[in-house]
Amino acid sequence: MQVSTLPRPELIQMADILAREKNIDKSAVLDAMEQGISKAGRSKYGPEYDIRTKIDPNTGAIQMARYLTVVETVDDEFTQISLSDAQKKDASLKIGDEIIDLLPPMDFGRIAAQTAKQVITQKVRDAERMCQYNEMKDKKGQIVNGIVKRVENGNLIAEVGRVETLLRRDELIPRESYRVGDRIRALVLDVRAEQRGPQVFLTRSHPQFLAALFTAEVPEIYDGTIEIKGVARDPGSRAKIAVYSKDSTIDARGACIGMRGIRVQAVVTELQGEKVDVVLWSSDPATFIVNALAPNEVLKIVIDEQAGNVEVVLNEEQLSLAIGRRGQNIKLISQLTGWHIDMMTEAQEAEHREAETKERVELFMKALDIDDMMARILIQEGFAKVEDIAYIALDELTGIEGFDEDLAQELQNRAKAYLVARQDTLTKQIEEQQVSNELKEMEGLTLDMVAALGNAGIKTLDDFADLASDELIEIVGAKNMDTDTANALIMKAREHWFEEGKL
Repeated sequence: MQVSTLPRPELIQMADILAREKNIDKSAVLDAMEQGISKAGRSKYGPEYDIRTKIDPNTGAIQMARYLTVVETVDDEFTQISLSDAQKKDASLKIGDEIIDLLPPMDFGRIAAQTAKQVITQKVRDAERMCQYNEMKDKKGQIVNGIVKRVENGNLIAEVGRVETLLRRDELIPRESYRVGDRIRALVLDVRAEQRGPQVFLTRSHPQFLAALFTAEVPEIYDGTIEIKGVARDPGSRAKIAVYSKDSTIDARGACIGMRGIRVQAVVTELQGEKVDVVLWSSDPATFIVNALAPNEVLKIVIDEQAGNVEVVLNEEQLSLAIGRRGQNIKLISQLTGWHIDMMTEAQEAEHREAETKERVELFMKALDIDDMMARILIQEGFAKVEDIAYIALDELTGIEGFDEDLAQELQNRAKAYLVARQDTLTKQIEEQQVSNELKEMEGLTLDMVAALGNAGIKTLDDFADLASDELIEIVGAKNMDTDTANALIMKAREHWFEEGKL
């Protein structure tokens, strides 16, 4: 059936106006209109029919039609037609084709018009939200400028362009405050597409906000000549940023500070006076840590790569300055470099070394059944644990002056026997403590750690997940675990909480 359609220029005009007002594509508005008119058509002819509408984007002419799909066996007479019946209309039709029956122009009644309006309004709103989401998702990790529209329980609702964003109280710099109408500068932390519209979260306290500010202020960072290698912040108080120049002729630290400190001062002003230290990054951990401690003079630095610990020796008069008020400076340096750092004076280091040596001597004397002198010889040769002796190549022991092959073999046999006996003892102890299998088998925990946890009453995965990182470190020993490892293990233990919806 052929049905003539009349031009409707007012529809095109309305689509243009809506598209401009909502900042969305005109085609999205026309699509919304088509869906709205289709729903109105189904309300007139019956909701069971597959009714679709097409609007000519040039003339606004409306074409409404009922669609029937050609099938072998009809299951739904409202949307399907058998192949035999279809071929009566057109012999060339085959299964899967569609028959389009054009419908006469609708005379919209009040209910049909209201239905169409509701659908159009909803679809336009959805298109607007999607447009806003697409606009903001590309700005994730970038700095945006907005205006504070509302303050709710300390949280700020700021308008960035046409999008409302949320800046939670804990993402603000401590002690800073904003009023309605104030301009605000922040980093887009996350963008989520939710049913009520895009949820955009801003931050001013995140380390990446500091990195983004330097990127905006320092052209060499923006063009990639200087690279930001790391950022550590105590928001509102102090921060450290590590930078590296790919061009040996450019001083990365000097470029970030700027002539007379103008560049770094611009960042400090935006951060409400937060003190910012620019540190020269180095691939050598010792050099990097020394740079981070400047202007304090490092007398000695010892790195234990296996344990992830660094011991730094300074003059007594510089120690408190290097540690910082309430340990702030050393904490930031640890975050920036990724190393657990212990600071001490020369006297403290000597005392520490003596205590460490005494502990190792006693361990070797007990485990290997040797005298004090032989234990000290082993320590001087670089052996720190019984495992080092048990599993090292035999020629490493025979290379020690006064150690023949028989003695070396006997020391290895004793070391292995001690480790086996200790493992048996720990296994029995853990069984008596009734530690759960999940905790015993948790990757990253040794038998010694599991036994220590059992002694502290931590016997299940839930017990372990309830711990704070400092509590875990206190139980297993600071020399056996750093803060990052402790946090990672605790979060691993909490994974089943998320799966079971306990959080």
